[in-house]
Amino acid sequence: MADIKPTATVAKPSTSVQPKKTSNSIAWIAPLACIILGYIIWRFLIGSPSNFTKGKENGGFWPDREGPIGGVARMYLGGIIVPILIGCFLTVLTFVIERLLTVAKASGTGNIAEFIRKVQFNLANKDVDKALAECDKQKGAVGNVMKGGLRKYKEMITNTELSTEQKVLNIQKEVEEATALELPMLEKNLVFLSTIASVATLLGLLGTVLGMIKSFSALGDSGGGEAAQKLSQGISEALYNTALGIGTSAISIIMYNVFTTKIDAITYGIDESGFTLTQSFASNYR
Repeated sequence: MADIKPTATVAKPSTSVQPKKTSNSIAWIAPLACIILGYIIWRFLIGSPSNFTKGKENGGFWPDREGPIGGVARMYLGGIIVPILIGCFLTVLTFVIERLLTVAKASGTGNIAEFIRKVQFNLANKDVDKALAECDKQKGAVGNVMKGGLRKYKEMITNTELSTEQKVLNIQKEVEEATALELPMLEKNLVFLSTIASVATLLGLLGTVLGMIKSFSALGDSGGGEAAQKLSQGISEALYNTALGIGTSAISIIMYNVFTTKIDAITYGIDESGFTLTQSFASNYR
C-alpha cells in the first residue's frame, strides 16, 4: 500500500485589528465638481450681463463682455484660466474641510499625553480592563492602536507557551498592524493640497501671460492714448490671474503645514503607545 502523508494546515496569525473599508471617491469627484462649479461662478455670476455695459446680447461658452461695473466684474475679463483657478480654490476648501473632520476624529477626545499616562498607570497596577476602558473613551487613532495592542497584551498574560521576549514581539507586531491601518487615513488626500500649492501659482502666471499677450497684441493693432488706456486695463485684468493663483497657493501651503503638524503629533502618540505596551509587559510579566 502507498503511504498516505498527512497534509499540514498552516494557521494564519490571528489579529484583533480589522482593516477599515473606506472609499476615497471624493479624491476624483471633488476636483472635477469644483472646476465645473468654478466655471459656473465665472460664467453666470461674475460674467452676468448685468455686471457689464456692453456685450449683454452675447452668449455661449465664453461670451465677450466690455465695460465691467465694479472690481469683481473685471475678474471675468481675466480669461478662461480664471474659472480653473476658482475651481482650484474650491478644491482646496473641500479638502481642507475633509481633512479637518478626519484629523479631528483621529485626534479623539482629551489630551493624548494625558491618555497615555492614564494607560501607563493602569498597566502599572496590572488592570488591563481599565486601560481598555480609557481607549474607548479616547476614540481616536492613538486609542485604536492602543486598544489593539492591549487586547494582545491581555492575551499574552495568560499564554504559557511563549517566552517573555516572544510575547513582547507579538504585542509589538499587533501595534504595528494597527498603526499601518491608521496612518494612511491620516495622510490621505494631503497630496491634493501640496499639488495645488504648486500648480495654482503656475496657472496664475499662465493666465497673466495670456492676458499680457492679448493686451500687447491689441496695442499693436491701434495707436494713440486710447490704446495706452486699453493696455493698462488689460494688464490690470490679467493680474487677477496672478492674485488668484498666489492666494490659492498660500492657503494650500498653510493648511498643508497645519495638517502635517497635527498628524505628526498623533504619530508621536502612536509610537509612544507601542513603547508603553512593550515596556510595561516586559517589566510586569517577566
